Amino acid sequence: MDSQTENPQQIEAGRLAEAFRLFSQASEDLAGAYTSLQEQVAGLTAELALANGRLKQEIAEKTALTERLALLLDALPAGVAVLDAFGRVEQANPAAASILGADIEGRVWEEFTSSCLAPTTTPGEWEMPRLRDRRIAVTETRLASSGGRIVLIHDVTEAHRMKTLAARNDRLAAMGEMAAGLAHQLRTPLAAALLYAGALENPRLPEGERTRCGTRVVERLQHLERLIRDMLTFARGEASGGESIPVSELMAEAVQVFEPLARRREVAFVVADDSAGAAVSGSRKALSGALVNLMENALDACASGGRIELAAGLADGAVCIRVRDNGRGMDAATQARLFEPFFTTRAEGTGLGLAIARGVARAHGGGIEVESAPGAGALFRLTLPAVVTNPAGATEQLQPMERRATCLSH
Repeated sequence: MDSQTENPQQIEAGRLAEAFRLFSQASEDLAGAYTSLQEQVAGLTAELALANGRLKQEIAEKTALTERLALLLDALPAGVAVLDAFGRVEQANPAAASILGADIEGRVWEEFTSSCLAPTTTPGEWEMPRLRDRRIAVTETRLASSGGRIVLIHDVTEAHRMKTLAARNDRLAAMGEMAAGLAHQLRTPLAAALLYAGALENPRLPEGERTRCGTRVVERLQHLERLIRDMLTFARGEASGGESIPVSELMAEAVQVFEPLARRREVAFVVADDSAGAAVSGSRKALSGALVNLMENALDACASGGRIELAAGLADGAVCIRVRDNGRGMDAATQARLFEPFFTTRAEGTGLGLAIARGVARAHGGGIEVESAPGAGALFRLTLPAVVTNPAGATEQLQPMERRATCLSH
């Protein structure tokens, strides 16, 4: 009986002992886990404190940088405006307000430019008529992240005035050099006109000879008039007028004048217009005259049965008009003096045609380059900046040398 009674009690005591052992082991494991967790928390706390220190340092550095940038922005002599994705001015520095003569923050940039700016013949430059014809240069850069834009505004009034004055002084200096050459150029046809006019005074001169002398007098006087007209055109040199001229119309006008001359000389004339609707800004008459001068120069270099090509195209923001002939060509020495006033290889030439053409091109922000070799014809390239109709569309303009280099590669 006793053994049966003690057996369940022993069993229960064993279970309790096992349970207590398991509890003790679990308590030890829990204590170890708690200790490990405390160590991890301490490590994380240290790392967090280090990260917070670094973050505070970065915030302090960025705050200092922001302050420096704000001071720099306020001190910049150029105007800076930040536009949002809808073209509204979010921020503008004091220089922008000073240059534009108005506080533009909160205004729509395109509305302001359309009402206060007037385009000029120079790409990327605009006039402000209400501020005594102040001249500014506007460039834009897009912000890829926000879709907005940064607008840089420079006051180039004084630089433009100095540039105009320098060009005028250069022309006056050239006029001094031209005086001696002009006197020589005028003397020959004037002496011939006087000679033929003196012959007309002879009452015994036959009627046929009298008519011939009269014709010669008129020819010499016309030559004198052409010399004086070309000299005045060269001396003026400015790009009068500021109309937008489609390149196709400019070429058509020049072709209308030149085609009969080529036909009379029995020279093939080919035209190719790849300008894709581009336009240039300036004086229609001056540009058309410069283009005709280039083609007449090519015509003088060609013999009967020769060929002249006129082509227009676009090259990185510039219009490039090419005049190519298969005439006698020229050596390097002739090319070096080709655009000098009164330099000519023709007996009846005035020596001003190409000088006038280059002057017109430069007055319109472009230039003329030539490529030739003896017996290999010549290629003239007239480059002009394409028209920009709105400052918002003028993100970046090529410099003249960049435009010429691009055009020369075609």
